[in-house]
Amino acid sequence: MSRVIIACANGTGRSHTAVDWAAHEASLRDLPLEVRYGSPPNDLSTTAMLVLDLSATGDDTTGLATGPAALAVTAASACPVVLIPDADVPVAAPARRVTQVTLGIDARHPAEQAIDFAFGAAQVRGVRLHAVHAWKLPSCAAGLPFGVPEADRATWEDHEVQLLGDALRPWRVKYPRVPVLEDVVLLNPVEALIHHAEAAALLVVGRGASGTPGVVQALLREAQCPVALVP
Repeated sequence: MSRVIIACANGTGRSHTAVDWAAHEASLRDLPLEVRYGSPPNDLSTTAMLVLDLSATGDDTTGLATGPAALAVTAASACPVVLIPDADVPVAAPARRVTQVTLGIDARHPAEQAIDFAFGAAQVRGVRLHAVHAWKLPSCAAGLPFGVPEADRATWEDHEVQLLGDALRPWRVKYPRVPVLEDVVLLNPVEALIHHAEAAALLVVGRGASGTPGVVQALLREAQCPVALVP
């Protein structure tokens, strides 16, 4: 059964950004594109990707241009959903230099479908994959009277680096042509991803790993590139 990329437009000029982005993605992946004016189809079994635009134009009649409605569609979708933020998103020839696909990954509970999607997105674009694992100090660190010794922090960080390497190893084998930058950062996930997605063509997170709707909305408010939520 053939796969298709579906772009949902609201009929306004701003929503053409989502359609243009989806058309470029369909060309990269050699997949057909279907443009829907209104709600997505109920049956997404043959959908490889659903693309929605998050612009708040004020004259939308479909309900898809608002963040909460788009997130509701995302939560019900069995396929990856790419959300185009309310910003000027480059399609094929960006003014800023796009050098990577950024993957937000929890190395302790890696979302395999999200990892695979991110590697595939990097491969079709011919760019590197930047895998970002955000971590925090263990709870015992809060009780240390003189702060965290540098040796302890280094030991904990080395462990996080090992976890990330182990999580990515099967996909490095599957996608040998994709260069990978592994990044372990001591920040909260939203700060880490926004900071490291500045040069990204796409930011990919697993839907379970993305946390509460508030975390997802924070990403969408700050991101300057499309955000893919992968079930």
